[in-house]
Amino acid sequence: MLMIRLQRTGRKHEPTFRVVLTDSKNGPKSGKYLKNLGWYDTRLKNDAKKQLDTEAIKKWMSQGAKLSLTLHNFLVGQKIIEGKKLNALPKKSPIKKEEVKKEETKKIDAAPATEAPVAEAVTPAATPAA
Repeated sequence: MLMIRLQRTGRKHEPTFRVVLTDSKNGPKSGKYLKNLGWYDTRLKNDAKKQLDTEAIKKWMSQGAKLSLTLHNFLVGQKIIEGKKLNALPKKSPIKKEEVKKEETKKIDAAPATEAPVAEAVTPAATPAA
């Protein structure tokens, strides 16, 4: 499957990105791509920040190429395509409060049964006063 994604170029702490059409199985750092569709420089002012071939991007999208989540959000923000922004961060499973409460009650129920014999053994036997 073809994918349109950002490919990082540039030096350390000076990121620039190419917008490339590539096979989805190629890694983002492999350097392999089929077509360069533009560039995006985060360091420049707003006037010269990006140069994208929007017609080519829309053409490849109509032919079945998928956008990466980050590029999709970028294009929605620039109003090049329509739609909602998508969450590109990994999903975390929330802690279920019911399971936590059940585990706590199990620990509380089990604790007195194990502590009771220890408490009896610790108390000294009563000795008669001499």
